[in-house]
Amino acid sequence: MAMAGCLGALGVAMVRHHSCPVVESLPMTLRQKLYARPTLLLVLTTLFWAGNAVASKFAVGNVSPMMIVFIRWSLVAALMLFLNFNQVRQHWGSIRPQLKVIALMAALGFTLFNALLYEAAHMTSVVNIGILQGSIPMMVMIGALILFGTPVTLLQFGGILLTMTGVLAVASNGELANIANLQINGGDGLMLLACLFYTFYTLALRNRPKVPGLVFFTVTSTVAALVSLPLVFVEYAAGELVMPNATGLITCLYIALFPSFLSQVFFMRGVELIGPARAGVFVNLIPVFSSILAVLLLSESFELFHGLALALVLGGIWISERAARRTAATGKAT
Repeated sequence: MAMAGCLGALGVAMVRHHSCPVVESLPMTLRQKLYARPTLLLVLTTLFWAGNAVASKFAVGNVSPMMIVFIRWSLVAALMLFLNFNQVRQHWGSIRPQLKVIALMAALGFTLFNALLYEAAHMTSVVNIGILQGSIPMMVMIGALILFGTPVTLLQFGGILLTMTGVLAVASNGELANIANLQINGGDGLMLLACLFYTFYTLALRNRPKVPGLVFFTVTSTVAALVSLPLVFVEYAAGELVMPNATGLITCLYIALFPSFLSQVFFMRGVELIGPARAGVFVNLIPVFSSILAVLLLSESFELFHGLALALVLGGIWISERAARRTAATGKAT
């Protein structure tokens, strides 16, 4: 489903094929209280993902973008390998033939997406980053139409137009005439490119190896860490490498633990409790939470055009989802 994106697909795979060791190790009382509340779990998930954009701002001047990516995925990969190494060995026969494809997916969806996001934070606001991320579901829908011939109804097309209008409003800083003159903030341009990479990754999940979700995530996070290492050398050669100070290290630890790891576990459980369709809708909260956190924690301004763009993005997604549900319901009735 487009709204859930790749994380929805991973969530479904994890539920079907593998339990999470971290979840199993929780005290029973905590597991019962937290893990019986899908709404809380999914709200926390999207809050953590939105926090990734906010963390990118805290990182500016405290740790360089490529170093964040390397530390993030190295920590996640080390944890995932510790928990799932035997499972990876078990399924290596299914993984190895598609290792090149997996490497490309990890490079685009994990390494480059985050590298561009952290780079964009040097040039644009978290409010802009969050709203632009809202364009990913629509990009996935368009990509599915082009690559797989997935049908798009007229109502869904209208939703796409609304969402893209909102994206253009943000990218042009509220002046759509800037688009015609190719005056787009560099950070917003990087963020749109990052969203495009993530779209390719999401679409590629359709043909990913048929292995447990946690095994797949272990391999992709490990590849993402390895792929990010050359980017660190490029950053060093350009004289832009900044090793993390105390603030930078805390920021990297937050990014590795919350947006990268716990969100995966929480989203997995949310999918298990209420299904991917309902769980995927919560992803739409990311631009909302990003905007709120940016204003509260970073004192960023929230202009009128931001509110209009956010309404257009969320409205377009809502229309497209409504159309998709109608089509699904019609198909079942038939």
